[in-house]
Amino acid sequence: MSATRYAYLGPEGTFTEVALRTLPEAATRELVPMVSVPAALDAVRSGTAAAALVPIENSVEGGITTTLDQLTSGEPLMIYREVLLSITFALLVRPGTTLSDIKTVTAHPAAQPQVRNWMAAHLPQAVWESAASNADGARLVQEGRYDAAFAGEFAAATYGLEPLVTEIHDAENAQTRFVLVGRPARPAAPTGADKTSVVIWLGEDHPGALLELLQEFTVRGVNLMLIQSRPTGAGIGNYCFAVDAEGHISDRRVGEALMGLKRICPNVRFLGSYPRAGVTPADVRPLRAGTSDAEFTEASDWLARNQDGRT
Repeated sequence: MSATRYAYLGPEGTFTEVALRTLPEAATRELVPMVSVPAALDAVRSGTAAAALVPIENSVEGGITTTLDQLTSGEPLMIYREVLLSITFALLVRPGTTLSDIKTVTAHPAAQPQVRNWMAAHLPQAVWESAASNADGARLVQEGRYDAAFAGEFAAATYGLEPLVTEIHDAENAQTRFVLVGRPARPAAPTGADKTSVVIWLGEDHPGALLELLQEFTVRGVNLMLIQSRPTGAGIGNYCFAVDAEGHISDRRVGEALMGLKRICPNVRFLGSYPRAGVTPADVRPLRAGTSDAEFTEASDWLARNQDGRT
């Protein structure tokens, strides 16, 4: 395995590359662009990269399904870090292109919901076609295959394009969340401001099946930050659920919730416990009464004393 190589969704000039370069360790790594999210994650699985940074969620459309599906299936991988990046788009064109010249546009599919209203207002006749990434869309414009691409303004120089319009976004303060993924290992120590990600498969379908899963978190005071259903591929109505929960696997409330899920679900895939981006322990809301590690320990000691006939 190359411990100095980090893969990312490329080519050069993607938002993913910008997010990766915000990590301090990126300055000492060889950053390798890959053609797709699956290719980036497969580089980790094969050992040709130590880790990969990929998008997993945006604040407009929610989870990035390609990434979720890749983490749900195949050889297990684990999330070690997350990065939040504010997103705004520029309309990149070949020099001399005007808005009236634009008949075709391209970008990553996740970009479309973030610029749909702007397109309807300014390019109502333009045809949208998806690209493997926003930067790849810029490359295709450079090659003459499309008239314009929605991408980061920073990508213009890389591909010899001009930003015809900048600061394009339908939603104010739009953000994308990226995760640094590696091979499974011991999670980093808890920081007091952590997130735990898992994928949960339902067992036999019956009324209240999803509620039973959620109750494993609820009764232990574990707050859920994301829950998204994904088809398992086993037929209509068969789903698994990607879940992000507040806390670390070493927290008693989180660990016991995961044990509860393991007892009642046919499969639970642990995707990692890692620090929450942009959050400090001081920002985390106080725990609900009865859910701290000390209270779990006190309850466990009480049970042991009674089992042993001690008061």
